[in-house]
Amino acid sequence: MENLDTSSKDGNNQTSSPATMRAIRLHDYGEPADVLRMEQVEIPSPGPGRIRVTVRACGLNPVDWVLCKGLYPGKLPRGIGLEVSGIVEAVGEGVTDVVIGDAVLGSADFVGAPSAGAADRAIMDYWIRIPAGLEFVQAAALPMAVTIAYNHLKALGVKSGHTLLVHGAGTMMGFAAVQIALMDGANVIATAGDTYADRLRSMGAAVTSYGDGMVERVTELAGHPVDLVLDTAPVSGILPDLIRIAGGDPRRVLTISDFGAAAKLGVRASSGEDQTLRYDVLGEFAQYAADGKFTVPVAQTFALEDWRRALDISQSGHARGKLILLPAGN
Repeated sequence: MENLDTSSKDGNNQTSSPATMRAIRLHDYGEPADVLRMEQVEIPSPGPGRIRVTVRACGLNPVDWVLCKGLYPGKLPRGIGLEVSGIVEAVGEGVTDVVIGDAVLGSADFVGAPSAGAADRAIMDYWIRIPAGLEFVQAAALPMAVTIAYNHLKALGVKSGHTLLVHGAGTMMGFAAVQIALMDGANVIATAGDTYADRLRSMGAAVTSYGDGMVERVTELAGHPVDLVLDTAPVSGILPDLIRIAGGDPRRVLTISDFGAAAKLGVRASSGEDQTLRYDVLGEFAQYAADGKFTVPVAQTFALEDWRRALDISQSGHARGKLILLPAGN
């Protein structure tokens, strides 16, 4: 797709003509702050089995920055922002489940489209209607946390009655995993900092802190080695301790982050698991969210032109919740 106009690298906004839109994209792989920029680009058309939406909210995630560095390399230029909520404004061939004007949430097509969710409009490859009572911001916070947490819990084999440790329950994947496991009848122990400890306890999880003595604290809370461990925390060299917590069996531990150590220690890693994500559960959890029974915390929202500030906060490691871009200013 032809690049029609480019803004300065500081992210200053330019006004779109009717045939163009703003999009945050990269043309080369590298550090996100170096390769990303806001541009004026043609509005894309949805292909077969795709829809185009006016983006109302777009969730940002650490994986966006890893994509900038070459994870899942593909045709350039490409965009960031994999989680979207918005209003349908065009449908591709074969799409029959939504019509123009419907409010939807789901995933942006970051592979087949030249831009993704961090734009005024986005092509979506999976979507559901937003249930009544769920706002656009909360809707855009759900797709990745729900689908990744759900799929990893199923891969780990968590069932009712299991004692599960979610290490890194203050991450959005971990926070979602705690709620899903509790809904499934598991006994959940969570490691988390002060930001979400009380909220996790109010949901029914036993919570302890990170750091020295964590193995002993978790074992005391459980009363025995835990059945399973899901590691959703950033890489910290903690996998040997998590193996101890799981009674010494590395196959009872699954990490979504520390792939290098996992390979050496025999721990399961999401890189070695089935990568087919179950998006079909998203509708169920969107309804739970609308009913106040499930949540992914939103820390801050930003205008699209303030994307660099969102990037800085995300990369600082102190976001303390989901960061959401609001292209429409809502």
